[in-house]
Amino acid sequence: MIPVCRLEDLPEGGSVRIDTAPPIAVFHADGELYAIDDTCTHQDASLSEGWVEGCLVECPLHEASFDLRTGRPTCLPARRPVRTHRVTVDDGVVHVHPAAEEGSAA
Repeated sequence: MIPVCRLEDLPEGGSVRIDTAPPIAVFHADGELYAIDDTCTHQDASLSEGWVEGCLVECPLHEASFDLRTGRPTCLPARRPVRTHRVTVDDGVVHVHPAAEEGSAA
């Protein structure tokens, strides 16, 4: 579990990047908190720098869009999903629980 920030420091529509390997982006969108891998699966762009609308984030490079709830792309040019991660809030602090990478023994 990785502490990210205080909940009040992540306003609605905002995002924050965690410098893990691979990096994770945490979004406060549509009244919920979501965490996904921060790198677009189409090309190496930071999704935390993208545009959020509802539960979707649009990649800042080529406008690929991902559903923050599932990590699935909603339009081309992205074809592969990004991993999603569980988010919790404990005593006002946002935490991310990184999902295991494929092929890892986590």
